[in-house]
Amino acid sequence: MLQIFRRKPIADLMSGDGAPGTLKRTLGAGDLIMLAIGAVIGAGIFGAIGTAAAGQTGPHGEVIRLGAGPALVFSFILLGAACALAALCYAELAAMIPQAGSAYAYSYATLGELVAWIIGWDLILEYAVGNVAVAISWGDYFNTLLRGAGVTLPAWLTTGYRTALLSADPAVHGLLQTAPQLFGVPILVHVPAFGIVMLITWLLLRGARESATANNVMVVIKLIAIGIFILVGLSNLKSTNYHPFAPNGFTGIHQGAAIVFFAYIGFDAISTAGEETIDPQRNLPIGILGGLAICTLIYVIVGAVLTGMVPYGELAVADPLARALELAGYKAIGSLVALGAVISMSAVLLVFQYGQPRIFFAMARDGLLPRWAATVNPRTQVPSTTTTLTGIFVGVWALIGDAAETYDLTNIGTLFAFMLVSIGVLVLRYTEPTRERPFRVPFVWPVSLLSAAGCIFIMRGLPHTAWERFGMWLAIGLLIYVFYGYRNSRLRRAGKA
Repeated sequence: MLQIFRRKPIADLMSGDGAPGTLKRTLGAGDLIMLAIGAVIGAGIFGAIGTAAAGQTGPHGEVIRLGAGPALVFSFILLGAACALAALCYAELAAMIPQAGSAYAYSYATLGELVAWIIGWDLILEYAVGNVAVAISWGDYFNTLLRGAGVTLPAWLTTGYRTALLSADPAVHGLLQTAPQLFGVPILVHVPAFGIVMLITWLLLRGARESATANNVMVVIKLIAIGIFILVGLSNLKSTNYHPFAPNGFTGIHQGAAIVFFAYIGFDAISTAGEETIDPQRNLPIGILGGLAICTLIYVIVGAVLTGMVPYGELAVADPLARALELAGYKAIGSLVALGAVISMSAVLLVFQYGQPRIFFAMARDGLLPRWAATVNPRTQVPSTTTTLTGIFVGVWALIGDAAETYDLTNIGTLFAFMLVSIGVLVLRYTEPTRERPFRVPFVWPVSLLSAAGCIFIMRGLPHTAWERFGMWLAIGLLIYVFYGYRNSRLRRAGKA
C-alpha cells in the first residue's frame, strides 16, 4: 500500500536530450515570457473581468456571487500577491526539474505517486476545461466582431446548450423553446468556439517552434489592443462610476477575486515547456516570474480604467471591454478591441492546448496512462496523439458548454495544484536539502506556507457547487488510478523487480 506514496527520483525525471521519447529544446527566455503573456492575458481580462466587477445571478434572479465593483483592482492585487508566492515555488521546482509534466512531475518527486496522479488529473481542469471557457469567450467576441461587420449568425449556432439552460437573460434562456430541435432536443451549439479549437489544434501539430512564433505575433497584437482600450478609456473616466467603490465590501472583493483568478491561470503553463526550453535552469524562472509581473500590472490598469468608464453593473456581459467602449460612444473602437480580443484569446487557447498534451505525455511515459499517449511524432517532435485528443475533448465541450460554470471548476482545480506545489517545495527542502537548486525561494517557510494558505483562502470564495463538482472529478480520477494507473505504474513495477 505504501507504494502509492513512492517518490520518483529526480534523476529519473531528467530525460536526456535527444533520447527516444523526449522533446526538442527550442525555446528561450523571451519565448517563455511571451508564452506567459499569451496564456494570462486573455479570457480573464476580456471576459471574466466583467462578471467579477458586476457579480453573477442565476436564471431566476438569484445571486450566485457578489461583485467587487470598482474595488476590482484590489481583487487583482490580492491575486497578484498570492500568485507571486506560488510563482516563486514553481520557479524553484521548474529549474530543478525541467520536465514536460509541470506540477505533476514536481509532485511525483516530492509527495509521491498518488498525489502526482491527483495533480495530473486535476490539471485537466486548468488546461483542458479552462480552455472550454476561453473558446466560448473567443466565440462571443468573434460574434461581436461579425455583427460590427454586418453579419449576424443564428443564435442557435452561437449559443451552447448549457449556456441557454443557465442564463439569466430571458432572450438567451428562451432559445431552449425557439431553437430547431432534433428528437425533441434543442440544437444549441457554439460553432465558432468549436472551430477555433480545431484550428489551434492543427497549428500545434505543426511543431513547438512554429507554435511559439505564432504566439509571439498574437501577443504583440493583443498588447496593442489593450493599449488602445486604455488610451481611450483614460479620456472617458467618470468619477461617479467609482462610487460606491466597494459596494459589497471585502466579501465582494473576495468573491470577485475567486472568479477573476481565471485571469491569472496560465503563468504556470510555461512550466510544461520545461523539456523544450534551452538552458531551463535560467530561463524557466525568468519566464514564470517575469511574465506574471507584467500581466499583474496590465490587469490593475485595465480594471481601474474599465470600472471608471461605465457603471460596474453594466459589465456582466461576455465582452465587457467592447461593451464599455460601445456605451462610451466608441462602437468602432469597440469592434477594433473585439478583434484584438479574438486574437488575444487565440493565443491563450494555443498555450493551454500546448500544455495539456504534455502533461498526458508525461503521465503516459510513467505508465499511469496508456503507452500510446506517450508517442511523439518523429517529424515534428510533438506529442501528436494527445494533442489531437485534447483538441477533440475541448472542442466538443465548447460546442455545448457554458463559460461561467467552467470558470469555477477551472479555478478550484488550479488553486489546488498551486497549493500542492507550494507544499512540495518544503517537502523537497527537507528530503533533499543538499540538491543543487539553480533558483531558490527566498524565506522558503513563510513564502510556501503563505502561498498554500492564500490558495485555500481564494478557494473558499468559490460557490458550493464548485466544491461538489471538484469532489466528483477527483473521485472519478481516483477510480481510474486504482483500476489502471496503479497496476501499470513503471515506478511500482521497477520497485517489485
